[in-house]
Amino acid sequence: MGVDPAHHVWPGGGKPHFPMQLCHVGYGHVATRHNPAGPDVSLWTPGGEHPVDGDAQAEAPPDLSPEEQAHLEAMQAQMEQVQAQLLAAPASVVVVNHAMGLYELAALHLMQPQPKLAEASVAIDALGALADGMQGRLGEDEGTVRDALAQLRAAYLEIRGRQEGDKGDGGA
Repeated sequence: MGVDPAHHVWPGGGKPHFPMQLCHVGYGHVATRHNPAGPDVSLWTPGGEHPVDGDAQAEAPPDLSPEEQAHLEAMQAQMEQVQAQLLAAPASVVVVNHAMGLYELAALHLMQPQPKLAEASVAIDALGALADGMQGRLGEDEGTVRDALAQLRAAYLEIRGRQEGDKGDGGA
C-alpha cells in the first residue's frame, strides 16, 4: 500500500500549505552528520562540481551552457518564490507543515510490507515532542497535528501487536 502524494490528504483534511517539500529548496540548515554544511559550497551540474564562494553564489560558473544557465536561473527563482512564501506565512503554519512531514515519514514506514517500527517510532516521537513542546502555539491547525499523532500512535500499536502475534503463532 503506497501513498500517492498528489492525492494524499492529511488527518483532518486539507493538503500541505506549500507546493513542495522545503528540504528540496535549500533555505538553509544546521549541519548534521547526515547533512553536513561547511565553508566549501559547490554547485553540481551535469558538467561536474563547481566551487561557489560566498559573494559569487548568485553568479553562475562561467562554463555553464545556456541551457544549464537557464535551469539554474529557474531554480533560483523558484527558491526565491518559496522563501517569499515562507516569509509571508505565519511561523506556526510553517511549523505545522514540517510536523505533517513527520507524520508522512512515520506513515510511510508503517505502511511498508514489512513495517519499519523503529524508524516510524523516531518520527512519531519527534512529532510528539513538537506537539507537546509547542502546545498552544500552533494556531488553528494544532488539532490536526494532535489528531495525526494519535492516529500514528494507534497504528503503531496495532502493527506492533500484529507482529508480536505473528511471532507467538510461530510465524503462521
